[in-house]
Amino acid sequence: MQLNSLIAKQIVDRAKKIIAYSINVMDENGVIIGSSDPSRLHQIHEGALLALRDNRTIEINDSVASTLSGVKTGINLPIIYSEDVIGVVGISGTPEEVRSYGELVKMTAELIVEQAALMSQIQWNKRHREELLLQLIEGSSLNDGQLLSIAQRLDLDLSQPRVATVIKVIPRAGEPVTLEHLQKLVHLLEHPERDNIVGIASVSMNEIVVLKPVTIVNHTWNRKEEQKRVAKLVKRIDNECDFSIQMAIGDYFPGLIGLARSYETAKATIESSTSNDDAVMFYQDRKLSVLVSSIKQDPWRATQLKAPIDKLMAADTKKVLLRTLSTFFAQNCDLAQTCESLHIHRNTLRYRLDKIQQETNLDINKLDDKIQLYLALKCL
Repeated sequence: MQLNSLIAKQIVDRAKKIIAYSINVMDENGVIIGSSDPSRLHQIHEGALLALRDNRTIEINDSVASTLSGVKTGINLPIIYSEDVIGVVGISGTPEEVRSYGELVKMTAELIVEQAALMSQIQWNKRHREELLLQLIEGSSLNDGQLLSIAQRLDLDLSQPRVATVIKVIPRAGEPVTLEHLQKLVHLLEHPERDNIVGIASVSMNEIVVLKPVTIVNHTWNRKEEQKRVAKLVKRIDNECDFSIQMAIGDYFPGLIGLARSYETAKATIESSTSNDDAVMFYQDRKLSVLVSSIKQDPWRATQLKAPIDKLMAADTKKVLLRTLSTFFAQNCDLAQTCESLHIHRNTLRYRLDKIQQETNLDINKLDDKIQLYLALKCL
């Protein structure tokens, strides 16, 4: 740990609130890097050099001050961090007047140094956690041993199974997503600590990526357990935040390489959503829609797939046939349940299905044609 001008300024500002005397902070080379008297900055303080060399308090009276360069009467105390002398804090004034304040100012300086070191370590951990997360979701070229070594230094257990989750922040209407929103969400995901690996997605500044530990039972992950955790998170956000979220949970794939695949499924799931009303989405529940959504991004394939429905919609201005077809598939092609859901007679349903066949040139009783109609609806 090294003293810098920012930490030195914090020490001076804090000490000035405690005592009315002039305060100086010197680095490991005896250079004044913080002072309540700006004219003394960047000068070498020979009294500080003595304190650094001998690791002891140096009192300077008028006679001693006359023999040293860059000093005034006062007291200089070494600043200790992890048993090392990293600098000196000085109080200007006659030693008799300022001696009683020495230990108090020294303790204040050392507490500020410890706090700065802790914050630096937290920021280091946060930065390297995010770097590790990116390595994992991008399918890093590093081997498993290297990734596990990095995780161990960050006190993370990569041996436990995880699934990737993508969370999108949805601020209040008309408001932009801010860094404060993202930091608040990251805090909620990390506390209480569940060994989540959390980071802000580099490609989109309104998304958080989380690698969440899961429980594997009979080679599959326990969704019920995760659904409970997700419900608690959504409730906390509703109670504590001025934004809402949309969350997509990917599928589980074994091994570290599986984390990149899990992330792809989570990302594809949230990208396939057409509404922010879907607060929580599981890839497993939307697998077909997610896979079809990739086809929708290919213009000619999407056009081909949608062609039967485009014909139907051109002839079905009131969308009666389209609603009937959607309900038919929603009821798993069960005629009785479709009639009940639409409140129509079985003959009416048969008439509408025949009409759909005429307009689309696809026979709903043939499996291939039925699949084409179903996928065409998914492309809308």
